[in-house]
Amino acid sequence: MGESHNLVIVESPSKAKTIGRYLGPNYTVKASMGHLRDLPKSKMGVDLEHDFTPQYIPVRGKESLIKELKAEAKKADTVYLATDPDREGEAISWHLKELLGLTDEKAHRVTFNEITQRVVRESIQHPRDIDYDLVDAQQARRILDRIVGYQLSPLLWKKIRRGLSAGRVQSVATRLVVDREKEIRAFQPQEYWTLDVSLNRVGKPGSFLAHYYGSPKKQDLENEEQTQAVIDDITGKEFTVTNVKKGEKKRSSAPPFTTSTLQQEASRKLGFTPKKTMMVAQQLYEGVEVEGVGTTGLITYMRTDSLRLSDEAMAAAADFIKNRYGKDYYYGKFHVFKTKSGAQDAHEAIRPTHVELEPEKVRGSLTADQLKLYKLIWSRFLATQMANALYDTVSIDTECNRHVFRSSHQSMRFAGFIAVYEEGRDDDGEAVGSPLPDLAVGDRAAASQITKDQHFTQPPARYTEATLVKAMEEKGVGRPSTYAATVSTIQDREYVVKEEKRLAPTALGEIVTGLMMDHFNDIIDVEFTANMESRLDAVEEGKQHWKALLAEFYGDFHRELEEAEKALEGVHLKVPEEQTDEICELCGRNMVIKMGRFGKFLACPGFPECRNAKPLVERMPGRCPKCGSGMLKRKSAKGYVYYACERGAECGFMTWDVPTADDCPECGQTMFKKSGKGRMKPFCVNEKCSKFLPEDQRGYYKKKTAASGDDGYKPAA
Repeated sequence: MGESHNLVIVESPSKAKTIGRYLGPNYTVKASMGHLRDLPKSKMGVDLEHDFTPQYIPVRGKESLIKELKAEAKKADTVYLATDPDREGEAISWHLKELLGLTDEKAHRVTFNEITQRVVRESIQHPRDIDYDLVDAQQARRILDRIVGYQLSPLLWKKIRRGLSAGRVQSVATRLVVDREKEIRAFQPQEYWTLDVSLNRVGKPGSFLAHYYGSPKKQDLENEEQTQAVIDDITGKEFTVTNVKKGEKKRSSAPPFTTSTLQQEASRKLGFTPKKTMMVAQQLYEGVEVEGVGTTGLITYMRTDSLRLSDEAMAAAADFIKNRYGKDYYYGKFHVFKTKSGAQDAHEAIRPTHVELEPEKVRGSLTADQLKLYKLIWSRFLATQMANALYDTVSIDTECNRHVFRSSHQSMRFAGFIAVYEEGRDDDGEAVGSPLPDLAVGDRAAASQITKDQHFTQPPARYTEATLVKAMEEKGVGRPSTYAATVSTIQDREYVVKEEKRLAPTALGEIVTGLMMDHFNDIIDVEFTANMESRLDAVEEGKQHWKALLAEFYGDFHRELEEAEKALEGVHLKVPEEQTDEICELCGRNMVIKMGRFGKFLACPGFPECRNAKPLVERMPGRCPKCGSGMLKRKSAKGYVYYACERGAECGFMTWDVPTADDCPECGQTMFKKSGKGRMKPFCVNEKCSKFLPEDQRGYYKKKTAASGDDGYKPAA
């Protein structure tokens, strides 16, 4: 009897390469390249009148791949469906089974929480059947989104502008940004004052700073009159130390990464968008070629809301910490974190698959972005199993004429987990204060300086991509697999724009959100959306029938849609146009930004009397080194950014280098810097200047070719 032949189907080629290396010659590993069967794009594809039956069709353009997989499946004794371990992955496996005509006996489902040799081989030895509750939950989500998108978007086209789209989760995310903007506009700042005294000990050396606390109970200074009254009471009088409190503060490590916290931390520390974070994490999960090891998955599955870690992983971390840092740095036992209620907890938290593969060992095998993210994940995981950081704290109260001033300081006694990793913060963090002299109760001090400052309370900050993901998670909007796509979509649809790294609603986003709030309150309600996520979880757990959920949702939604159509009959909502400083040279009006088939452009608001229009360009700092005119940022036909003189062909100057606001200290001409991310050092491009930096020294990568030897970057003259 001959050896068995098995087919394993995964989603991506890199994953196929990694898994193929572990399974040997009896297994053929193929990639489906994502979905092979889906709802049609040209129509609803769901029979709304007959039990919400979906019409699935093969994805256009994948005919040859489907044919190839059918041929391979026919030859195989067993087909292992090894798509991602989540709802969507389960649905893809089911679609593959149906599309390839596989029997229950021939098709087996396997999942890999991490793509390592041990886990891959164990999973293949313990396959299971397709989980149809998971499939139904994914079908319900897909059809819900299809109903909202395909029935609500046409209403937006008619009432606002063609090409708009509405989405079940993206609409709520946009509302969060819009609501925050309304809070900021409605905010009324409140005045408050701070009062600090610089104190010198009487009869002993040592000085320290103390902050007004209260009289004697805690009290805020609301205006200058209150503040001046305290100053009048303490001026020229002696201060006495009334309380010295010394203690110890312990600080525990942050929990291991979930999808949400990984996206937040990568945004804070690395400047990655959620979309970029997930793309790089996918590469690390599916496998990279590590020198001396071979192709291996470096992290566990990156779509998870669980804080659970395997005993094996925690034991490996314990050994690594003791050997590398010493036993004092180990937590002392497995540090287990409790997953929040409502989480699916289907997978482990995000962690490295091999803690011994520390970032420096794999540096040469990873791209710069892969290394940054891997180091973040590796460090965070290791820190979870390390000892607490210990701080010595001291708080001192000094009193003068019944007014209490407080000084505090903390100093690190033992670094613990901070030796490896410290979590980033969205706010300014906790002040530790300046070191304090060794004071005792009864010590006297005199004020050498009294400082009062006026302040005003600040409005809530706009969301960053990271804090929006955090808000979505806290409010139960979406799931780990949807955060990055949602944040990206609302920007792509131009409902939200990024200004100085923070998200602000556009006029279009506010108009669309307003219409949705007036006529589709359920769709855009945060609690309703969170409840829908819980009901989808119930479908996954087998507690709710998916078609019953759809029927209940559609009844209310269809009624709201009909009522909105009647209420908005004859109404067209106009999106306010953004006025610019650009003057129309034909009629003298300020031009406005409009949206056309090919994106934004400048147009005269006097249309149709004045039909002047021109491309929207961004004015850059600095001056053209050739003629002294202004510089503009432009895009080539292939989408590459370059910088050119505002006089265009009349001058002819253009370059890939970025003009800056700095002038050369030697010749006075505008300095430029290398394009790309990060802080780049400006240089002079004036060949007659002693500070001139030649093109080949500006740090651009030069691609060598056999023919010329140098066919790399060359800035235009």
